[in-house]
Amino acid sequence: MLMQCFLVTGVSGKHTDHRNLFTQRVCCKRQSHFVYIGQDISGSPVSVDVGICRSHCGAASRPSHEAGQQEYSKHSSMLEFLRSKKTRARGPAAPESPDTLNQLPSCGMNQVCEPTGMRVDRVLLLQGPREVEVIEECHCEIKLTQCIRVPALKTYYSETPYETVIDVGGCSRSKGSPEGFSCVPTKFDSALVETPNKVDLIQTVVACELKESCYRVPYVEYYYEIVHHADGVKEERLKEIDVGRCLGGCTTGNRCLLRSPTDPEMCHLWAETQSSSCVPQGYESHSFLNQHGQLRTVLSITSCFCKN
Repeated sequence: MLMQCFLVTGVSGKHTDHRNLFTQRVCCKRQSHFVYIGQDISGSPVSVDVGICRSHCGAASRPSHEAGQQEYSKHSSMLEFLRSKKTRARGPAAPESPDTLNQLPSCGMNQVCEPTGMRVDRVLLLQGPREVEVIEECHCEIKLTQCIRVPALKTYYSETPYETVIDVGGCSRSKGSPEGFSCVPTKFDSALVETPNKVDLIQTVVACELKESCYRVPYVEYYYEIVHHADGVKEERLKEIDVGRCLGGCTTGNRCLLRSPTDPEMCHLWAETQSSSCVPQGYESHSFLNQHGQLRTVLSITSCFCKN
């Protein structure tokens, strides 16, 4: 009888110890994240809850902007503020508590908490209509080792008779990529969405490749070309030229100067950098006779680079 009681107690204790751990591992939730997008037509400020996916579901709420301002106001300068933050970060580590354990990522080492679906809201601002992407739900997604196209569902004209869900696609966040390379879209398509006023054209991703931050993608244009044959016959035919486009960002290095001690993904202070753009570097020319018999030259991009 004593042995039976001991076994029951032991099982009960194990269940209590691991209940929070189980909840932690399956926890990947959408949390509110308000973003100021401008003023409406009456001049009032507009903020939209675009949401954010977080696996730190047991963590305390993120510090507000006002709280950060109050903390900064206690110091005479930004330099002193940064030094105080650095000193606190170097302080002795506090013993782990249940609250601290709950702040650990819940999706596992090989997973990431990402949106399962998004909707595109249209907001009428003083400057004109603007599209805002809003996260609806989140889930734990396995980190892929290869660069591939992954599904990405977006809902357009939500809660209207024209509501449409489109797989616009995206590129996987492939881990283990060479430094300076990213998994980016290289081939696109389009989908049509009916609206009360017109038909909208939505760009979708078809294929992805591992590219540098600034890269060239194909972009085909068609022209009419006149060709004179040796027998004197004049032929009009369609000429296809891949003129190319430059895509990608050119920000180098980490611009975050001060991160939150409780949430490493949150940056309190960003460094100002010179804006740079991804522009054509190399090109080649294509010459042909147009329908009027005039010589026309079209330049096509062969390579791209970051220009400050």
